[in-house]
Amino acid sequence: MAAHIGRRLRKGAATTAVAAAAVAALSASQAPGATVDDQGRQSTGDATSAPDTAADDSATGNSPYYTDLPPLNSPNPSPSAGSGDAGDQRAGEAGIPATVLDAYKQAEATLREKKPGCNLPWQLLAAIGKVESGQARGGRVTADGTTVTPILGPQLDGNGFALIRDTDNGAYDGNRMYDQAVGPMQFIPSTWDWAGRDGNGDGRKDPNNIYDAALAAGHYLCRFDWDLSQQGDLRKAILSYNNSTDYLNTVLSWLEFYRRGTHEIPDGTGALPVDRSDDTARPGVTPSAPGTTPPARPGKPSGSRPSPSPAAPGNGGSPSTPPVTPPPATPPTPTDTVHHLEDAGTGTLTAMAGHTFAERVSTRAETEAGKAVAKVRIRFTLVGDTDTTFTGGETVATVTTDASGVAVAPALQAGERTGAFAVQAAVVGRSVKGVPYKATVTARAADALALAGEKEPTCVAGGEFAEPVQVKATYRGEAAGKVAVTATLVTSADDPAENDKGPYFKDADGKAVRSLTGLKTDADGQLTLPKLYADDTAGTFLLHLTTTGGATLDVKLTVEPAAAPSPDPDPSTDPAPSTDPSTEPSTDPSETPAA
Repeated sequence: MAAHIGRRLRKGAATTAVAAAAVAALSASQAPGATVDDQGRQSTGDATSAPDTAADDSATGNSPYYTDLPPLNSPNPSPSAGSGDAGDQRAGEAGIPATVLDAYKQAEATLREKKPGCNLPWQLLAAIGKVESGQARGGRVTADGTTVTPILGPQLDGNGFALIRDTDNGAYDGNRMYDQAVGPMQFIPSTWDWAGRDGNGDGRKDPNNIYDAALAAGHYLCRFDWDLSQQGDLRKAILSYNNSTDYLNTVLSWLEFYRRGTHEIPDGTGALPVDRSDDTARPGVTPSAPGTTPPARPGKPSGSRPSPSPAAPGNGGSPSTPPVTPPPATPPTPTDTVHHLEDAGTGTLTAMAGHTFAERVSTRAETEAGKAVAKVRIRFTLVGDTDTTFTGGETVATVTTDASGVAVAPALQAGERTGAFAVQAAVVGRSVKGVPYKATVTARAADALALAGEKEPTCVAGGEFAEPVQVKATYRGEAAGKVAVTATLVTSADDPAENDKGPYFKDADGKAVRSLTGLKTDADGQLTLPKLYADDTAGTFLLHLTTTGGATLDVKLTVEPAAAPSPDPDPSTDPAPSTDPSTEPSTDPSETPAA
C-alpha cells in the first residue's frame, strides 16, 4: 500500500509539473501578458474565470474526464532513445491511432472551408479526444470510425455529477431516467441533437463514430465566431465544452504536447489513460469509466439486499444490518416548476432570402398558475426544410429566461431556400408543452430597376448591338443581389406580347429568342444581359425587364436602316466604241513594222 501511495504521489508531482510547463509554453506562444501560477493555472485579462454555463448547455454536461497529463519529455521519440520506460512512454503518449487521427484532420479541413475565421487546429480536437475518451479508448474503432463498443459516461443524476434528466428517451445512451455523455467526444444527447454532424458521409449522425463526433466537436468549438488562434477565444471555447478550470488546463497541456509533434499508430494500440476527475467524487466507490456501468451510489441499493455485516464489537456478536440512509431530498429547480411555455409577443416572422428577420422569437416560461419562471433554459430549434439559421450559423440556440420569465432567441438569418418552416421552443431538461412559431422566407426582390449606361442601345438593321444592356436592381435603396429578372422584347408599351420581329437574343444553338428567364443580378445588384442582335427590320423597339418584387424597366432599342448601296453606272453615258479602222490594231503580217 505504501508503495502504491508513493507511486501516486510521484505521479501527481510529475503531472502537476507537466501542466505548469505546458500551459506556460502555450501562454508564451499565444497570449502575451498571460500569467501562470505555480499550479499551471493560466489567467489573462479577458478570461480569468470559467463562464457561467449550465451543465446541460455544455457539450459534455460537465461530465467526468481523464486527468492524465502528458510527459515532460518531447513527444517526438529520439532515434537514439533506448527501449526503456521513458522512451516507450513518449512514443505511446504522442501516438494517435490512425483512424482517430484521420478524423481529426478531416474535421480541421472541413472547418477551414466552412468557418475559416475559426482557425481550428486538429491538435485541439486531439487534446479534447484524449481527455474525454483516451482517443476512443486507444483507437478501438471499426474501419468506418465507429467505436467497437459504445463509450458512455456515468449517468448525470446529480449525485456527484450534474443533474440532467433524460432528454432523448434513451435513444443515444440507453438511459430513460438521466442523460449520459456518449461517444469518443462525450456529447450529452441534448447537445448532440443539434451539434451532431455526418463526418464520414454515410448519411447518419452517430455520436459513437469518431468522424461524426470530431466534426461535431469542431463545429461546437467554432459556433460563436470565436477565433481559436486568439488565446481568449480558445479558453472560452474549451470552457464551453466542459466548464472547469482544471479541464481547461488539462486540455491546454495536451494541445501544447501534440503541437510539438505526434505520429500515427495502429488502431487499438493507443495508450489508455488511468486517472479521472471523478476519482474522489464518491468516497468509497470505485469510479466509473466511459464504457462501463456506473457504480451504485452510496446509500442506495444496487439491485439486491445488502449482506449482513460481521458482528461488531459490543453487540454480542449478533450480525446486524446497517440502516439505509435515504438520500436527501433534492429541492425543486426552476426548471421543475415550469408547467408550460407561452408566446411573449413575437411578431410576424417573415424575411427575404439572404436577409435578417426583423422580429425575434420571444417565449415566456410559466408555472401552472401562470407565474413567470426565471433562470430556465429554453432551447429554440429550427424545424423544416430550410437553410435559415440563427446568428452564428447554428440551427439550435439555448437562452436563459430573465426575471420576467422571458427568453428571446438570437436573430434569424434567412438562407436562400424559400418557404415556411418552424421555430420550436422547448424547456431544456423537461418535457412540457412547448410553443411552435411559423416563419416564412420569401424570394429575393427588387423595388427599382435602372439602366446602368447613359446611352440607349442602338445598332444597324442586320447587325448587332455593340454594347450589352446593363441594369442595376435595388431594394429600399440598397443593392438587390441575386434577384430573378425576366427580359422580353415586347410589341409595344401597351402590348406586352412577345415581338416577332426586330432585336433578338440567341440561344445556345444560335437560334433567335425574344424572351429570357432565369437571369439573376450579382451580389451588387447588377445584371449584364446577353448580346442583342437585329434583323432587317428598322425602327424603335422595347426591351421589357421585370423582377421578383414588381420592379420593371423598359429599355428603348433603336435599329437604324442599313445604308443604301451605291447605284450601278448608267451604260448610256459611256462613250461609244470606236469604228475607225485606223484605230484598230492591224492583223496583216505584211504591215508588221520592221525590227
